[in-house]
Amino acid sequence: MAVGKTIRTYFNGQWHDGDVPIMSAADHAAWLGSSVFDGARWFDGVSPDLDKHCARANASAEALMMAATVPADQMVEITREGLSGFSADSAVYIRPMYWATEGDQTLIAPAPEATQFALCLEEIPMPPEAASATLTRTSFCRPVLESSVVNAKAGCLYPNNARMLREARAKGFTNTLTCDVMGNVAETATANIFMVKDGEVFTPIANGTFLSGITRARHISNLRADGITVHECVLTYAHFEAADEVFTSGNMSKVTPVTAFDDVTYQHGPITRRVREMYWDWAKSGH
Repeated sequence: MAVGKTIRTYFNGQWHDGDVPIMSAADHAAWLGSSVFDGARWFDGVSPDLDKHCARANASAEALMMAATVPADQMVEITREGLSGFSADSAVYIRPMYWATEGDQTLIAPAPEATQFALCLEEIPMPPEAASATLTRTSFCRPVLESSVVNAKAGCLYPNNARMLREARAKGFTNTLTCDVMGNVAETATANIFMVKDGEVFTPIANGTFLSGITRARHISNLRADGITVHECVLTYAHFEAADEVFTSGNMSKVTPVTAFDDVTYQHGPITRRVREMYWDWAKSGH
């Protein structure tokens, strides 16, 4: 599923131009779902937290019982080599991927020694600062570790997210405010979630039902360093209905203001703007 027009793909030890075929019809991943990926960004000449995204790709592979065959530091170097083929003003989505070609003696479980690796660099513009989202309730929920590999960024988790998004779009919204099985807010269908009330920031506490994102952690760190109180806690729909501001956090867009949750509307407020400003300042600081 190519989104951008310019793509470079690292596979079998070398770079290729374009959307290169990397999987066979009978591969384990093609019919039994053993695939993971991660996503980082390169924009304005920087790739924030690239090392953490590469490390998480390896952790995701291991969570799906595959072998992490490329050390994170080597993955970073491969990425930087590939990015040299893009113009300096490009915005690129960085996607390391693992999948299995064979099953073990059970057939259903992937064979660790059959793990494949590819890294796809796809030119995708950063969303404009004015971009926003609207959220609605969903009849679907986040799964738990006992039933799904929620400790990985795994392809097999995304059909559940897709159901949420289809439901939201049918209701005239762009995304969902999704709960865990206990009925507490977890995230959106595609990103972590924050809300602001009386000058303080709140975000759902990581409870194992959703990935506690790398960009989420960076926002929390930046906010606290700026003297803003951040609470990681249990939140319900009622909390969001009473919020002053709401914004999402994810790798693709970094910060997106939310302007509505069902019939509740929000301002694109000062703390949301400050979060974006701090993230860009940090990313370009060389840290």
